[in-house]
Amino acid sequence: MREEFDVQMTASALYDYNMYQTYSSVAGIVATVFGALLLIVYAATKQPVFAFGGVVVILYSPFALYFNAKKQVKLNPTFRNPIHYTLDDEGVTVSQGDEELTVAWENMLKARSTEQSIFLYTSKNSAWIFPKKDLGEKKYDIIELISTHMPPSKVNIKQ
Repeated sequence: MREEFDVQMTASALYDYNMYQTYSSVAGIVATVFGALLLIVYAATKQPVFAFGGVVVILYSPFALYFNAKKQVKLNPTFRNPIHYTLDDEGVTVSQGDEELTVAWENMLKARSTEQSIFLYTSKNSAWIFPKKDLGEKKYDIIELISTHMPPSKVNIKQ
């Protein structure tokens, strides 16, 4: 089986990945819990400083991640042109212009998804982002390819 598709990176897709990375990590969860605790303290004490602190802690990450994603897409030359992906029995080949890289399936760390995207991790903090809107009807075949070539313990993709 073989599937090919192009991805035009957008701020929305990168933001989706950054939000997933942040809020599926211990640090992201701790920050959210801390912000919520500040709001609870505010409710008990009526001290505005706690309300302000809670709102800032809870809202800072999403806003910072959004503006960072917009900036990255605008400034990173890699994101200016579509990225071509080929998934086959050997692995995943990514190409853009004259450059090409193939990574074997056994070197993929994990596959995850959100409502908007599929993430194929090549390292702990680095993944290829496949926006589902760019995959179209191929989405199901791509999910099948990933699931067939990676151990089930490494794949958590919701359709």
